[in-house]
Amino acid sequence: MQSTSSGNALSVRRIAMTGILAAIAIFLGATRLGFIPVPNLSGNATIMHVPAIIGGVLEGPLVGLLVGGIFGVYSFLQATAPLFKDPLVSILPRLFIGVTAYYAYVSFRRQNEIVALGLAAVVGTLTNTVLVLGMAILRGYLTMEVVVAILPQAIAEVVIAVIITIAVVAAWKRIDSGRGGSSI
Repeated sequence: MQSTSSGNALSVRRIAMTGILAAIAIFLGATRLGFIPVPNLSGNATIMHVPAIIGGVLEGPLVGLLVGGIFGVYSFLQATAPLFKDPLVSILPRLFIGVTAYYAYVSFRRQNEIVALGLAAVVGTLTNTVLVLGMAILRGYLTMEVVVAILPQAIAEVVIAVIITIAVVAAWKRIDSGRGGSSI
């Protein structure tokens, strides 16, 4: 669904999509709609990473990286917990969400579009979870025991991300194809 042949070029369409998806990620955080209460130590599962997944799938790894980066910067600026005040925990891992989602998607889209979208959501979500928690352990903010207690929320995050990603991308592709593929 990329608008140009180069996955690295920033077209007007890609810039607009980056802005829209970044605004959605910020909105999800500012309104707390991006946090789903769960009964564990963290207290919340998140869907704030989903715009980065969608950006990677729809517009390529660069848009996924940019949206993930904006999500990370927002997380850093809004941080109250010490671990998220560390850019190596709050920003760096988020850069890879849309990139890994993109490569998971393109690896399987020819076999089955829905499976490829679901896989992209799984990979993007696990990228966020594993890299953030891994960095938190490496930087000494969390112990392995605490991370193991938090990990079950990843299941909820994966399921919700798969549902949202498939629904949004499928709807966007139907709308976009109705315009004859014209760019923004």
